Amino acid sequence: MLTNENIVNALKDVHDPELHKSVVELNMVRNVQISDSHVSLEIILTIKGCPLKAKIQQDVEEAIMALGATKVSVQFGTMTDEERMILTASLKTQNVDGQGMPKMLAPDSGVQFIAITSGKGGVGKSTITINLATALARLGKKVGIVDADIYGFSIPAMMRAQQKPTMIDKIAIPVEIDGVKIMSMGFYTKDNQPVMWRGPMLNKWIRNFLVNTHWGELDYLLLDLPPGTGDVAIDVAAMIPQAKEIIVTTPHNAASYVASRAGMMALHTKHEVLGVVENMAYFETPDGKKNYILGQGGGDNLARSLNCSVLARVPFAKPEENTGSSIYDEDSTVGEVFTHLAEDIAFS
Repeated sequence: MLTNENIVNALKDVHDPELHKSVVELNMVRNVQISDSHVSLEIILTIKGCPLKAKIQQDVEEAIMALGATKVSVQFGTMTDEERMILTASLKTQNVDGQGMPKMLAPDSGVQFIAITSGKGGVGKSTITINLATALARLGKKVGIVDADIYGFSIPAMMRAQQKPTMIDKIAIPVEIDGVKIMSMGFYTKDNQPVMWRGPMLNKWIRNFLVNTHWGELDYLLLDLPPGTGDVAIDVAAMIPQAKEIIVTTPHNAASYVASRAGMMALHTKHEVLGVVENMAYFETPDGKKNYILGQGGGDNLARSLNCSVLARVPFAKPEENTGSSIYDEDSTVGEVFTHLAEDIAFS
C-alpha cells in the first residue's frame, strides 16, 4: 500500500552513496505526495551538483516502485546554508572528540592502521598499498587509504580516480573506488604541480586527512608513506602510535639494505612490523620458469634483520589490460598473491 509512512520506511534503506547514511536520517526526503499509484517527492542534496545524484534518484525510484507505485517523480533541491552547517557539525562530531582528536585514533575505535613504507622510491610501495587495500575490501572489510606521500602522491592516478572528494563546507567525503575510500594530496593540486612544503605543513595535511575527512566506518586505514625516514614518517609515528607497518623492498640486496632503515625506525618508534613484502620478486614465463631479474635474497635478508617474516613475494606482471589502473584482477596470479596477503592480515 502506498502511504507516506510506508514510503518513508522504504527510503530508510536508500543511502547517500558518499555519506553512507539513510536519506531519511539525513533529512533529505521532503514533500511526499501520492496520487493513486503516482508518487512525487523532493530529495534535498547536500551540495549543488552532487556527483552521485543519478544514483540517488535510481535508488529512490526503485524503492518506491517496489511498494507498487507505477510512476515516481523525483525533484531535487539543495540544503540551505543553515542545514548544511548543521550537517557539517554532525559529521565533525562523529569524526573528532571533545579535544579535537580524531576518534579513530582511540584505542577502542576498532580501526587498524597499517603503514606501507620503504627505504627508497621505485620499489612499488604504492602498488602494494592499493592492491592490498582492494584485496581487503574484496574480503568484505571496510578500507581506506591515506596517500601520505605528499610530495610523490600517486594513488588517484594509479586507481584511476575520475572525481575529486565532495566537500560539505570544510569536511571532505573520500572518493571511493572498488570499495576503497581514498584521500590524497593529488586531489588538491592542479595540472600535476609540485608540492613545495616543509615539516609543519606536512603535519597539518596528514592531520587534516584524519580530522576533516568523513571516513565513516572503517576496519582498516592504510597509509602510503613516502620512502625513507623523514618528516611524514616521524609525524605518523607520533600521531598514530598503534600503527603497524609493512616494509616493501625488491629482491636486490642494495634495496633491502636501504629498506632496513625504515624498518629500524618502525621498531624504534614502537610500531609493530607485520613483515616484509618483496615486490618484483621474479618474472614467470608462460612455461612456468621463474627468472629472478633483480636477484634473490633481499626480502629474506631484510626480514632476518627485522626479526619478522616475508609476507608475500609479488612477481612482475601487467595489471588488467586497457583499464589504466594499477589494480590487479582478483583471478590473476598477482591478484591471488594479494588475496593471500589480505587473508593473512585479516585472519591472523
